[in-house]
Amino acid sequence: MSLYNRASASGRSPLDRNVEKTDREGLLPFFRKIHDQHTIDKLTFVCIGTDRSSGDSLGPLVGTMLKEQGFPHVIGTLTKPCDADHLVSYLERIPQDHHVIAIDACLGQQGSTGMFLTAREPLTPARSVGLALPSVGHYSVAAIVNERSPKPYWTLQMTSLHLVMTMAAHIANAAAAEFGLRAATPDFPDGYRFRY
Repeated sequence: MSLYNRASASGRSPLDRNVEKTDREGLLPFFRKIHDQHTIDKLTFVCIGTDRSSGDSLGPLVGTMLKEQGFPHVIGTLTKPCDADHLVSYLERIPQDHHVIAIDACLGQQGSTGMFLTAREPLTPARSVGLALPSVGHYSVAAIVNERSPKPYWTLQMTSLHLVMTMAAHIANAAAAEFGLRAATPDFPDGYRFRY
């Protein structure tokens, strides 16, 4: 879980101009720019989270969807989550010549739930809950799945799974569309089924 606290109402971070707050439509140009600079075989998606919390399951859901779409290098799925216990060992396996796109859930400002923070920079998982994990990614997408609260673990546990699944589908569909693996779809796919 990455608990961002830096997105301003204008859509830009007050601390870093590389972070942009956007809706699902902004995911397409974000992935398009990555596609323009990198080939699919030199990209690794690192989808951070666990399947044991509805709010923090966004990463494994995205990872599972990306693998189903045909992306060859994906770390973090429902069957093999990239959680705090496994993150460092998984990062060590990424080839040196790959560019990394980190995906994670986060909590945000009031009224920002359902938005995305895209960045040309890493994200730092679980920083606000006191875990010392390494920053991840040359690029990153953080999905704001709920509002910040004094009890972030509880908030993530009480987050709508439907919202998380919908946001995960938006990320995976935008990436697949821009890399030519499928056409962009505006909504969560009807009858979506995970293959194990």
